[in-house]
Amino acid sequence: MAHVELSLTESPVPSARESQPDDALDRWARTVAAAPEPCLVIDGMSEIVAVSTAACELLGFPGQAAVVGRHLFGGILRLLDFTSKPSLLADGELEKIPPMLAFNSHRLARGLMRVRTGDVVRTIDAIATPLFDRDKVVGSLTFLSQI
Repeated sequence: MAHVELSLTESPVPSARESQPDDALDRWARTVAAAPEPCLVIDGMSEIVAVSTAACELLGFPGQAAVVGRHLFGGILRLLDFTSKPSLLADGELEKIPPMLAFNSHRLARGLMRVRTGDVVRTIDAIATPLFDRDKVVGSLTFLSQI
């Protein structure tokens, strides 16, 4: 006579985010996290959703895990103005950088950014596009290149 043993365990309950269908921001986040090009994705609250390893190096971020989920301007990105003696970019100017401008305008945005990484100041060309989920802008994708 055959003997069958059955063991039941509780099935894990998915979080609210896991139970939702895959959205556009999630798909872009996975793509950017694995991309060889310097790029990043932010959401509507200026939170970093994903960043490539190359972008971390270019922008002076400590690494992907250290910045994903943090606010872009919360001490992460050190933006400078274009004066002869660079100083921190004024708060009113932060909305004009390409990642923010693409999200807010719902259009492609391009511009130069001056970034401090330790003692090094770099000028970066940034091209950003809004990310849509159906007809709603949910974030922006930015490609970066050092000049």
